[in-house]
This record gives sequence, C-alpha cells and structure tokens, in this order.
Amino acid sequence: MKKSLFAMAAILGLALTSCSSDDNNKDTNNSSFVLKVDDLKGEIKDGTVTLDPTQTYTLTGGLVVKGGATLVIPAGTVIKSSPTAEATSLYIAVERNAKININGTAAKPVIMTSGKATPAQSDWGGLIIAGNGKVNTGDNGTSEVGGLSYGGNDNADSSGNINFLKISYTGSKYTAEKEYNGVSFFGVGSGTVVSDIYTFESGDDGIEFFGGAVNASNLTIINSYDDSLDFADGWQGTATNVYIKGVSKAGVEGSTNAKDPSGASPMTNAKVTNISIVKGGATFLADEKAINYKEGGGKQTYTNLYVADGMPAALTKLSADAGVTANLAAGNFTITNYTFGASVTDLTGPKLAGTSTGNLGAGNGAELPTWANWTK
Repeated sequence: MKKSLFAMAAILGLALTSCSSDDNNKDTNNSSFVLKVDDLKGEIKDGTVTLDPTQTYTLTGGLVVKGGATLVIPAGTVIKSSPTAEATSLYIAVERNAKININGTAAKPVIMTSGKATPAQSDWGGLIIAGNGKVNTGDNGTSEVGGLSYGGNDNADSSGNINFLKISYTGSKYTAEKEYNGVSFFGVGSGTVVSDIYTFESGDDGIEFFGGAVNASNLTIINSYDDSLDFADGWQGTATNVYIKGVSKAGVEGSTNAKDPSGASPMTNAKVTNISIVKGGATFLADEKAINYKEGGGKQTYTNLYVADGMPAALTKLSADAGVTANLAAGNFTITNYTFGASVTDLTGPKLAGTSTGNLGAGNGAELPTWANWTK
C-alpha cells in the first residue's frame, strides 16, 4: 500500500511539473488556439483567447482573429515583434465578425512595439481591423495589407473596443503603395469603442479610416513618416481630441474616393474636433501641408483647430479634381474656431468661421494635452 501511495505521488508530481513548464504554451479559455508566449502567431478560429498581462509576448508572424472569435488583451500586456522575422509578416488582424478587446488603462496601457534592440520605423506591420460598415469602394473589398475582406451595410457594426493602446515602430512596406499603418480601420462600425491610442514612429500613416462609421477619441500621433491622421472611402465618423506632432507629410489627409472623386457614395463625412498639428522635429516636405484635401475631399468639418507656428505658409493642399472643386464651392470644407501660428498665412480652401484666436486645439496648443499625459 505504501509503495502504491509513493508511486501515485510520484506520478502526480510529474504531472504538476509538466503543467508548470507548459504554462506559457497552453490552450486558453474555450478556444482551440494554442497560445505561445514566445511564438505568437496563427489563426484564432473560435472562442475567446485572453492574453496574460504578466507575460511579454513575441509576435513571430501574422496573428489573425477569424470571424466569430474574440481576442482579449488585458491592461498591462506587452507584445513585441520578432527582431529576426520579415517585417511585413508581423501584424495583428481582426476579420469581419470577429472582435478584439484591448482593455488598457492610463496606468497600464497595452503596448505593441518592436522587439529590436534599436527600434525604428517599419520594424513590423501594425494593427488591422475589418468590419461590416459602409464603404464607397464597394462591398467585400480587400484590405491593402493583411488580405482582409471588409465593407457592408452595417455602420453600427462592432469589432470590440480599443482603450489605452501604445503602438510603436509600425508601418512595414511591401511597396511604396502597399504598406501598413499604425492602426487601420477598414469599414469598421460605430459599435466599436475606440479611445486613447498613441501611435509613435509609424513608417506610414499613424491612424487611417477606410469608410465605416467608427468614432475615435483621444488620439496622440507622433512622428509618422507619411500622414498622421488619414481617412477615405466614405468614412462617416468623428475624431475628438487629436494631438499630432512630428509631421513630415500631412497632419491630416482626407479624401472621399480615389477612382470616383465626384460621385462615390456615401461621400466622406468626417468631423474632427479639438485638434493640434505641430511640426516638431520632422523634416516637412515642401509640397505637403497641415491638411491635405484630396480625391473629392468630401465633407470635412474641423472645430477648434490649432496649427502651430513653424508649419508651412499654406494651411491646406488642395487637389484639382472636380470633386474637390464642387465640395469647396458647396462649403463642405469648414473650419470653425481656430488658431494659426504666425508662419501660416495662406488660408485658401476651407470656409472659416468663429473665433480666430485663443483656441487651444487638443487642449494645450502646441504642448501635450493633459488627457494624453499617460503617453509620456
């Protein structure tokens, strides 16, 4: 009997040791996906996968949340891209009918960043989310990167939530026309909650909206190689509290449709409220401006805009296409309540209204607003 008890204890001990050594590579919740801390990649096809905030994950390939599945990323979780993998293979994508819940807090944001010893722009792809919202390029489009199908008729669609996300050194490139942003929203609906995103050193745009109707607030976009905030393809959303610094191309680039700038429906209807655009240390390209209004432009409304001294003399860059001409004539490009630095002297393009001094944009003029202190 004693021998049997000793044998059972030994077997139990081995089992516990085995479980302990495999804690970093185990099935999570009710999903068939096998989660590996040092090899985060693959397709989450079912159920819910929740990351462990006590671990630092290494992204070694594309991590795709398939339709019907959910990825939960708790406050304080860190994901670093592999320092040796091909940069364009490293991304996190959320398909239509899937969800991502990024549950960061100001004290413990979720961090997605480069794993290289000396990180730089374009070290990895970025975060891509697809939804069933309306786009004016047609249903079932394919995302520029990640190969996700997107678009539909549900502007209230939900892809989950993003709260307090720091995402850095993104924007890897296949070609000059095919490249990742920091965060890309393809046809994402207004049921998706987006608040407090900090993008840093993106090799392309910081944040871009392709159609859909998702609303976003408290966006801090620093040192984007291309445009900082970009929207196109019939986006119907709002961006509230936007702090942009270190622009090298446009602070904001807004368009309605590249192939049909005059007639694509729905026309972009973007509302941007409380925004600061600051040159910072970047080399600003001569033909770029604080706001690029292009490819039809659509309806763009800016309220409480601060453009710092040091930006180009011309406030806007205006395309010459018929859609832009018509929308300017219709008064669809408006700026209400604004403050422009002394270097900004050419205000051609938008219809200006309200007060022209004393407006602080994102909240603190050229300086980081208090709501963005968590990004420091």
